Amino acid sequence: MKYLTITALDIGTNSIKAICAEKDLKTGEIKILAYSQVPCSGVRGGEVVRPEQVAIAITEAIGQISKATNRKINEVITAVGGSHIFSMSSQGLVSVSRADQHISQEDIQRVLKAAQAVSLPGKNKEVIDVFTQEFLIDGEGGVKNPMGLLGNRLEVKVLLACLFSPVLENLEKALVQASVKPIDVVVGPIASVKATLNYEQKELGVMLLEIGAGATSVAVFEKGDLQDFAVFPVGSANITNDIAIGFRTEIQTAEKLKLDLAVLPGVIVNKVKPLLKKKAKQKTDLTEPSTSQKPELPETGIPFSQKFLDNIVEARVNEIFSEAQKTMKKYLTNQSLAAGVVLTGGGSKLPGLAEYGRQKFKLPCRLAPSPLSMVPGL
Repeated sequence: MKYLTITALDIGTNSIKAICAEKDLKTGEIKILAYSQVPCSGVRGGEVVRPEQVAIAITEAIGQISKATNRKINEVITAVGGSHIFSMSSQGLVSVSRADQHISQEDIQRVLKAAQAVSLPGKNKEVIDVFTQEFLIDGEGGVKNPMGLLGNRLEVKVLLACLFSPVLENLEKALVQASVKPIDVVVGPIASVKATLNYEQKELGVMLLEIGAGATSVAVFEKGDLQDFAVFPVGSANITNDIAIGFRTEIQTAEKLKLDLAVLPGVIVNKVKPLLKKKAKQKTDLTEPSTSQKPELPETGIPFSQKFLDNIVEARVNEIFSEAQKTMKKYLTNQSLAAGVVLTGGGSKLPGLAEYGRQKFKLPCRLAPSPLSMVPGL
């Protein structure tokens, strides 16, 4: 087999995205073949809550990919998301089994298994992935690969990715109903890391902040290893909803207001106001109409206030950034993240967000390049 076809599925709060790629097994080069995106209403806060509705959207997304590539897609790589995902630090310890004291692959597997033998808080929780941080041989740490080294005692420090079991079960039900098999299920924040961060950033120290529609995830890397991650149920859809309520307008108009007109404090951006119309004052002399300087939303006639809009957006953005600062306080306060903050997700499209992030985090802050830039025609 010269080429390997890979299909990945991103199940988000507002839409489901599918992308198909072909990997050259000799060179390792990856070529994007097709991309599709369909709306979905069975996901809340990044978690599948109505598997039957999600299955319909998955079927449509995969169908579009199959048609575009002329290939049958029945296996996918996907991610599981939602605020029920949480991290937990753990350690394992075993004695080296071989008489010559050389650490074997069996010893490594045993110590990793020992690190997973923990009591999780609450019921219906399970470990979905394990991330090795360091091995220790006879108390000496900083070992990345202990294979073949000499020692009597092998320890490991790991970060466990855990979740509420029904979240994973609902995702699996949706995939089964859509007649696709998951060959790998990745934790949402880690899937984002693989798509956006490079080796140098992870070595220098970096925080990835992914702002989705219904949830935001944050992950920190130092010296190449995952240090911690968290997911909280606030996203860009909350900003849009707040605008819709505040201006008593539709979601579609609120989304346009957010992206076209909102300005974060201290951020200089050029804005156009195609959505707004100026209210005309009727005079007795109809040949000389005049206009006031108070624009209004066209479909409601509600006066538009730039300050009111900016306050709504700033409040939610501050909430998202504050949650990230609170959960990753240990890494943000010691100024060890030389590569700064990388923003990704649909919510990162908010104009001026990177500049505002630099002000709030006191670190370099930039937008991650979109993986879709590799897709022909997008």
